Amino acid sequence: MDSFLDSLPNTEFISICVRDPRLHKDDLWHTHVDYEICVHTNSMCFRKKTSYVRRRYSEFVWLRHCLEQNALIVELPKLPPWNPFFSLKNTEQVNQRMRGLQAFLEIVLQTPLMLSDSRLHLFLQSDLSITKIEKCVCGKTRYTVAEAIQRSSSGYLGRLEEKASCDSDCESSSSSSGIGLSVDLPLRGSPLPFYPASD
Repeated sequence: MDSFLDSLPNTEFISICVRDPRLHKDDLWHTHVDYEICVHTNSMCFRKKTSYVRRRYSEFVWLRHCLEQNALIVELPKLPPWNPFFSLKNTEQVNQRMRGLQAFLEIVLQTPLMLSDSRLHLFLQSDLSITKIEKCVCGKTRYTVAEAIQRSSSGYLGRLEEKASCDSDCESSSSSSGIGLSVDLPLRGSPLPFYPASD
């Protein structure tokens, strides 16, 4: 993929993919599903060209709420509705939710005003929890937003937090099973042309 990115130096794009749903058992009665978010880009708005993080539905709800507060003049897309009977065994429900989450991110990433929100970048390119994202954006961590993104999943942030006597609340990122959707997005308002990816 990097050679593909390098072959298109004049074309700015963001490719987003939501895939690989995983069921996590929180305790005897509670479970949740998270999804891998894959970002491939050559946009100068992003710190990393390629990143993979795992996020759950409630974190998407948090992100939408944050973006809504930050961009009052922009109408945000809706998230897929919460379903109390959501089942990972129901393939149609899983695919429908993944498509909805991906559609939400695609629209957000096409909106230049949204690309200026540090919480969006930390959500997409760091493995920080929501609490840690909020602290980082407010400057209450020993690392900057750029450091959090650049060094996520490397163990560096954990060492900084231990040094500061903070608790480590990072979620792990991992590779996917390949289930999911992928779309290349041109940047709205970009002076550069958009060329769809060829396989």
